Amino acid sequence: MSRFDPDCRRCARLAAFLDDVRSRHPGYHCRPVAAFGDDDPRVLVVGLAPGMHGANATGRPFTGDYAGVLLYRTLHQFGFASAPESVSADDGLRLPGCRITNAVKCLPPQNKPVGAEINTCRAFLVQELEAFTDGGVVVALGSIAHKSVVAAFGAKQKDHAFGHAAEHSMPRGITLIDSYHCSRYNTQTRRLTDAMFEQVFTRAREIVSPV
Repeated sequence: MSRFDPDCRRCARLAAFLDDVRSRHPGYHCRPVAAFGDDDPRVLVVGLAPGMHGANATGRPFTGDYAGVLLYRTLHQFGFASAPESVSADDGLRLPGCRITNAVKCLPPQNKPVGAEINTCRAFLVQELEAFTDGGVVVALGSIAHKSVVAAFGAKQKDHAFGHAAEHSMPRGITLIDSYHCSRYNTQTRRLTDAMFEQVFTRAREIVSPV
């Protein structure tokens, strides 16, 4: 089992890139970014990778970047966050019943990890999923996160096509729900609207908190 390693340098390209970014931004986190949230969550949100001036700077997933604005606001709306925004890693925010991680824990150049890096980092995602609650919900933000979750469960990609709000049955009664990534591009082009994002978390809440 590969537990999260805050000093991981398995991917040479990513390690070199982080060294370069650290030289330009010495106050940034510039290390693998650990998951954040409840230790025993019912919902696990899986993103792509840390953003340059977001999680890579703050050390907390989706904190300090544009994508986190919609994510944390929506999590708060559905009772998965104690506040509607994530300001810094020490702001006291809590995620009751929820946890956030990334398919790739290190900042990639142009926010585009290559296949080998996704595959290498999957060992950490496998460990996170093994510890995840039976019957819970995994929300995958984007197709890369979706494919990595499917692979981490040992399921076949051809049987689980990515699609916004699509639901997939995973082992141990876990439901995988897809969403377009809450990136600036997707929200500004209206590929992802607030209502579409809320649809995903409405369904997640229904599954983990049945009436």
